[in-house]
Amino acid sequence: MLSQARLKDSNQITASKKMLAGIFMACTVIFASALINDAGVINAIFSFLLLIEPFIFLLALISLPMTHESFSKFRTWVFRFAFINIIFCYIQRYIFSRHLIMGFEDNINGVFIAAGAGHVVGASISLTFGIYYFFIAKSQPILVRAIVLLAILNQIVISDTKQVLLAFAVAYILVQIFNLKNPINTSLYLILGIVFSILFYWAIYNFEALSPFTTWIRPEIYGPDGEATRLKFAAFRIVIGYFESPLNWFLGLGPGHTVGRLGGWMLDSYGYLLLPLGATVHPASSNVWQAVGNSWLGDQSSMFSPLFGWAGIWGDLGFLGLASYLYLCFLIWKYFCIDNVAKFLVLTAFVFGCIFSQLEEPAYTMFLATIIGLQWHEDRLKKPKTGVKEILRTQN
Repeated sequence: MLSQARLKDSNQITASKKMLAGIFMACTVIFASALINDAGVINAIFSFLLLIEPFIFLLALISLPMTHESFSKFRTWVFRFAFINIIFCYIQRYIFSRHLIMGFEDNINGVFIAAGAGHVVGASISLTFGIYYFFIAKSQPILVRAIVLLAILNQIVISDTKQVLLAFAVAYILVQIFNLKNPINTSLYLILGIVFSILFYWAIYNFEALSPFTTWIRPEIYGPDGEATRLKFAAFRIVIGYFESPLNWFLGLGPGHTVGRLGGWMLDSYGYLLLPLGATVHPASSNVWQAVGNSWLGDQSSMFSPLFGWAGIWGDLGFLGLASYLYLCFLIWKYFCIDNVAKFLVLTAFVFGCIFSQLEEPAYTMFLATIIGLQWHEDRLKKPKTGVKEILRTQN
């Protein structure tokens, strides 16, 4: 499809070529890591898909020659999925009361029913949609957009996905830092953020529904020797202990051999399917899980989990793998993040990578790629068409 796409914009052509080069580079690093670490081919294939498929999907999406009509239809289907996900959460909470069933406390998870971290995935997708809908879908009355955003914020409360709200809050601060070139607007937005933080801090101690947020407000667990710090960075200590040569620093311990989504969860849950196909496991993964089990913080919040995205990429693929992934992120930031909303959502994914394994969660990353692609197409359709002579002039 990419070879047949009729790309006319010179920046789009340049971006597409660089994305393809970046994807090839990431693929090379993944298979090189598998080769030097005797990891199974199936490990390399799954690692490539889990990490790189959102970039491939976005590249394909921006290559589609969408008209106003096809864009409108596609966005309508995206909106329908997002609203169904929100509605399912409310049905699960207020009709079926799944949060009261033993063992189902975290199962207000929208369409991601019976998924282990479905509540986090559902909430992160909903809030991503809510931000896009509130700031971009201006054809709808602001009251309607505000009600939708408030409904999503309540979804975060009823699904107990406080880490999702934290990720968006940190991303909000980061996007303002990146916008220091406009100090007046940056100062205004930071002041609004500070006011909101103060009010929210007061609210978590005065409203029962927000009390779970107090789990994190324990200064004694932080610091160099704090339990939270030791648990969060346990993966780095354990993975380094298995390094056998300097190459491990650059190419890791192999795809699926540490704390990424493949090594941390999939090879354990689906081993009966993957092991007969030649999948390989590494003791580093089980040792990190053992560290989680040995810590009294291990089952309290995913905020303290050592199995998070950036640690997984580094542990599996080393600094070269991390560099290739960040290069693809940079290309998206440079060529496809057309405004602060898109940059904010990308930075949210960056923060999620410091908390849990969202970087390798296909539902979330593919939805985020869809939103970035939607914004890019909407911006393109608003621009006046460029004549053939102008196209030739810009390409030359």
